[in-house]
Amino acid sequence: MPFQIALSGLNAASSDLNVTANNIANVNTTGFKSSRAEFADMFPISAYGLASTATGIGTRTARVAQQMSQGNINTTGNTLDLAISGEGFFTLSNNGSLAYSRAGAFGTDENGYVVNASGMRLQVFPATSSGTFDTSQLSDLQLSTTTNAPRATTTVNANVNLPSSDDVPATTTFDANDPTSYNDTRSVTVYDSLGTAHQAAMYFVKGSTANSWDVHVQVDGSDVGGGSVTYSDSGELLTPSNGQLSLGAYTPSNGAAAMNLSFDLSDSTQYGDTFSLNSLTQDGYTTGSLTTVEVTDGGIVQARYSNGQATPLGQIALTRFPNAQGLQQLGDSTWGETYDAGQPIRGAADSPNFGGVQSGALEGSNVDLTAQLVNMITAQRNFQANAQMISTADQITQTIINIR
Repeated sequence: MPFQIALSGLNAASSDLNVTANNIANVNTTGFKSSRAEFADMFPISAYGLASTATGIGTRTARVAQQMSQGNINTTGNTLDLAISGEGFFTLSNNGSLAYSRAGAFGTDENGYVVNASGMRLQVFPATSSGTFDTSQLSDLQLSTTTNAPRATTTVNANVNLPSSDDVPATTTFDANDPTSYNDTRSVTVYDSLGTAHQAAMYFVKGSTANSWDVHVQVDGSDVGGGSVTYSDSGELLTPSNGQLSLGAYTPSNGAAAMNLSFDLSDSTQYGDTFSLNSLTQDGYTTGSLTTVEVTDGGIVQARYSNGQATPLGQIALTRFPNAQGLQQLGDSTWGETYDAGQPIRGAADSPNFGGVQSGALEGSNVDLTAQLVNMITAQRNFQANAQMISTADQITQTIINIR
């Protein structure tokens, strides 16, 4: 009997050493979670119960428990390096089969999909046309390699102050080539439906009626109309009441659709004796190529393009479990669902019970190297003690055999 008891102790100490060795080997593995060997004693139990004189028959490895504590966050500067601070796992697709990981070292494959080193695709909640995210389904995160489509300009907004002290121009007939026929001019770049840039020039002419102005607009030198505006004696816009001047259509020669511009002067004023342009904006833009990818603390992935536009590509889907220790280890710092882990609960980062996502950082291993070295020494001593127990039992047996 002592041999079997000591042998069980040797096996337990060996298991402890194996677990400790695996922890130490993965001390620098991104997203690795350490394990702990847990043991249980064994007693011989008969149909009549446990004898009062039973001494036990050894020990066994009850389980190897994963320790899901937070690892240190280390900054890297790489946008697609992601770290979770708090609860949750990244959700990954391995050819349609879901896996979970805390290792956020992602890159892109040849098709622009965001993948880990094993080729598993990062899952996100897809963006909707309304600017929200559909949390009822998962999709692969793909960085678009196509150009961002252009948008034709429809409205030009001018926050301008027209000087009340200006005189009516000497030349009463407006001519864009004659500076004496207008008081001031400004221009802005506008875009057609193909993203081609055009120059829209605005000319301001003081009217003969008090507090009135005429506005003339040209696109690429072609007249597209204009209108009259009037101001109160306190300098505020009176007409048109909404400040909108509808212009005529301009058809570019490059095959783009006709441009129908609206000139917005709702923010304009007539104060003082100085012409000033506080802002001149338009709502169109040209085509753009992907320049950077941004990931917010809430896990929203945005693609930024060279035309200044930002397009949401999705929101990173995090998953947590009622019993994360029950997950099945799959290798490559990934886990799989099990009955013991409970039903997966998915949500967005920075929402209740889910951690935040930090871009440009990675979560390191949660292995405490000092503690593991101490545990290694303890397991080694346990192994030696049980081996000595076998040696002692052998000596006792030999003594009995040698009795004359």
